[in-house]
Amino acid sequence: MAKFEDLSRLLERFVKDGPAGCGCAIARHGKTLFEGYFGYADIEEKKPVTEETVFRLFSMTKVIICTAAMMLFERGKFLLNEPIYEYFPEYRDTHVLVIQPNGNEVIKKAKNPMLIKHAFMMSVGLPYPFFNSPVARKMEKVKDDLEKKHGKYDIVTEVRAMGSVPVAFEPGTRWLYGYGHDIVAGLIQLISGKTVGQFLQEEIFDPLGMKDTGYRFRGDIESRMVSVYQKEDNDEMKRILGLFDEYHQPDAIYESGGAGLYSTVKDYLKFSQMLANGGTYNGERIIGRKTIDLMRTNHLDNVQLSDFTNSYLAGYGYGLGVRTLINKAEGYSNSSVGEFGWTGALGTYVSIDPQEGASVVYMHQMMPNMEEYHHLRVRATAYGCL
Repeated sequence: MAKFEDLSRLLERFVKDGPAGCGCAIARHGKTLFEGYFGYADIEEKKPVTEETVFRLFSMTKVIICTAAMMLFERGKFLLNEPIYEYFPEYRDTHVLVIQPNGNEVIKKAKNPMLIKHAFMMSVGLPYPFFNSPVARKMEKVKDDLEKKHGKYDIVTEVRAMGSVPVAFEPGTRWLYGYGHDIVAGLIQLISGKTVGQFLQEEIFDPLGMKDTGYRFRGDIESRMVSVYQKEDNDEMKRILGLFDEYHQPDAIYESGGAGLYSTVKDYLKFSQMLANGGTYNGERIIGRKTIDLMRTNHLDNVQLSDFTNSYLAGYGYGLGVRTLINKAEGYSNSSVGEFGWTGALGTYVSIDPQEGASVVYMHQMMPNMEEYHHLRVRATAYGCL
């Protein structure tokens, strides 16, 4: 059985080799069992990582966004098998971009509509605009045109405009990481009548006491934001600009569903504990237990699983916005079947285990994030401690 001292030693070893600093916490049934902070939030300023350090969540935003949307689902605001065009008419005539053997692009009308569940499942066929693919380049042009026309614009405006882009495959047939959860965020704003940030603040952050989580800088948040480092080939750490930090500025409008939130280890631990314990934390009911079970059920078929699976995600399927463990042996994992969560591009990680009422939150900010090396070791040690 691992001890929490083993986890501390592991994290101390991490920061000797890079990342510059990290934080980790484990809780079970609402009680924090471990909380540790190691290394520097900023090497040059010799500023240590502490419980007050703020991290960019990047794709760990997705778990919050999909939870928020499923709160609306369980209030009867939409159904997962409804076409997206019922809410965004721009998606009524979806087309598919087909690359022929000679490299020519042919655009054909989709046989089936894009459904809301496809957006949750990452099976809409829209990658991220910055990916290097024909569809991504068309999405990038849409963003460029929106910026020229509007300057700053919100997520609903962008989601509507993306309806004109031909998708990479027949909706619902494959799995492709990308824009699906931004469509989900647009749906939240459209249905609730509030900005995404307002809905999250009122429905999740305030009830859970997540005072250091949001899209926009406020108070002293910016000064507590961890610096981002690039790990060079010689293992030296070079500080680089924080990606997409412009969207944290108070005058920003855009609120992405796939990234964009910041948080602390302690704040995200509260959110993860809520999901680990049936939708309730500290007496606050956020979402129903059965809805969480639906989120953490694998929704991919065998073809989609082949798109999804890699060595980092071995043993996992994909649910409604979260990876979910479906085979402990294939995943080499000592967590439980049904353990779920996701990862952020700069090294953030959450593991949520309803069977144990436990959750693990780990955060660093480094490129490359070396997620497989760091996260799977944290998982093995953390669950060894449990």
